[in-house]
Amino acid sequence: MQHDNPIKYLITPSEFELNVFSRKLEKVLDEHEVACVRLEQSTRDEMIIGKSADTLREICHKRDIPLIIESHFMLVEKFGLDGVHLKDGSKSIRAARKILGKEPIVGAYCFQSKHDGINATEAGADYVSFGPMSGDLGDGKHADPKLFEWWGEMIEFPVIAETGLTPQLVEQLKICCDFLAFREEIWDADNPSKVLAQFFNEN
Repeated sequence: MQHDNPIKYLITPSEFELNVFSRKLEKVLDEHEVACVRLEQSTRDEMIIGKSADTLREICHKRDIPLIIESHFMLVEKFGLDGVHLKDGSKSIRAARKILGKEPIVGAYCFQSKHDGINATEAGADYVSFGPMSGDLGDGKHADPKLFEWWGEMIEFPVIAETGLTPQLVEQLKICCDFLAFREEIWDADNPSKVLAQFFNEN
């Protein structure tokens, strides 16, 4: 699978001030072709999640971009979202599919495990993601770019490289990934849209 134009996939910060973040997101979505936005909040407060979901859903749907939520598949229907991103490999996919049905997006984060990735495809996921690509998240392990090369050659199934992306990694991964998922890499900047463009030499 060769991809000349990898599609950008955005993950929200785990904590954000809704009004400020909404404006940043609108600017990025107006200036870039984005495949999907994932709402990923550290809070467990359903009212806060719901308020974020309602605001971001309106922004995304106005531009025909799906909004999915991390882990909380019981909230997908309640807040009119387009699907869920699960963070436990293939474990919750069947349960999520049973509740959500066939239409909503179900993605699976599989850390650095080919085995989990293959199981996720068989369990009914729409895509798998591997990461982090760099940085000191979690246990310090990183997904090897060779994993994506192998996946692209051996398995015809959408794959995402997520978090810890650098311009060098983007250059290396854009030929073998369907999507590249950005979070801190852009949101920590004053002008996220400009930084995202720089990753793809679009300035």
